[in-house]
Amino acid sequence: MNTLTYKDAGVDIDAGHALVERIKPLAKATSRPGVSGGLGGFGALFDLKAAGYKDPVLVSCTDGVGTKLKLAFATGLHRTVGIDLVAMSVNDLVVQGAEPLFFLDYFASGRLQTDDAAAVIAGIAKGCELAGCALIGGETAELPGLYSDGEYDLAGFAVGAAERGALLDGSAVGAGDVIIGLGAAGLHANGFSLLRKVIEVMNIALDAPAPFDPGKTLGAALLEPTKIYTKSCLAAHKAGLVKAMAHITGGGLPENLPRVLPGGTAARLNAAAWEIPPVFSWLRDGGKIAESEMLRTCNCGIGMAAVVAKQKAEQALRLFKAHGETATLIGEIHTGETPHVVVEGLENAWRG
Repeated sequence: MNTLTYKDAGVDIDAGHALVERIKPLAKATSRPGVSGGLGGFGALFDLKAAGYKDPVLVSCTDGVGTKLKLAFATGLHRTVGIDLVAMSVNDLVVQGAEPLFFLDYFASGRLQTDDAAAVIAGIAKGCELAGCALIGGETAELPGLYSDGEYDLAGFAVGAAERGALLDGSAVGAGDVIIGLGAAGLHANGFSLLRKVIEVMNIALDAPAPFDPGKTLGAALLEPTKIYTKSCLAAHKAGLVKAMAHITGGGLPENLPRVLPGGTAARLNAAAWEIPPVFSWLRDGGKIAESEMLRTCNCGIGMAAVVAKQKAEQALRLFKAHGETATLIGEIHTGETPHVVVEGLENAWRG
């Protein structure tokens, strides 16, 4: 019997080492005050005092990209899902008033394909750059037999901090406050199982022109990455303009906005106030999806919602717009027995 090696079993240790060396410059480019050491150690170090914190509270989030990865596999476009990975966690940090400090990733595949993995991690590094946090570590796992050839899974872990007393919990929200919506870049990273079912029903190829964006293929248009809102939202928080923020992910506006509303309050939104991007109308029409299902599955054009005092609304709108956001006044807070959201005018808001 010939001597077996780990590589014979499907795990290429040399390829893993080569990937680490290839991504070291990407990680180094995301360095920020507080980072101590580099890739390759058994653990990643971060010095909160060096980052300027005096009495910090740590906030941590973890998430993945979900079945949006299936589109990356099918199209061979791997870079944008790395941005999605970062966005899904750092956007959850900032709504709590925390500044993202560092990020770690977990990349698992059946057989490591170095070029694909490097493209994904390049996207992760880009996402960290957009969020202002450092990519300081991660794990690359080769798991033969667990994933099909050419497929992988991702998980991300973000850690942030806020000075004690500066966290946002929604307790200051009250009737009369208004809601500002920040525009989404598209579907972000939610609803892709439903989307893939619609593509199957419509029998449309991913390399066909996107009906809602003719300048791109359908696959490329649908892989538009999740928008990262951390810098604009942190600026609004530090300016004392926001009482609460909600990252609009799975569950949409009806399930995410109530998470930051205190008892005795509810939200009323006017869908005619914001522009629903045409990708949502295409998805709705193609799958004959009910409006209630669209609202609970997709962000429907609002990726982040901020609750502000009415007298500060104009100042907040100006600040968000100065940071490049599409910011719109979309609703208001009123009294209610339990936190909930009512969306009005949706039937007339879809674009053809």
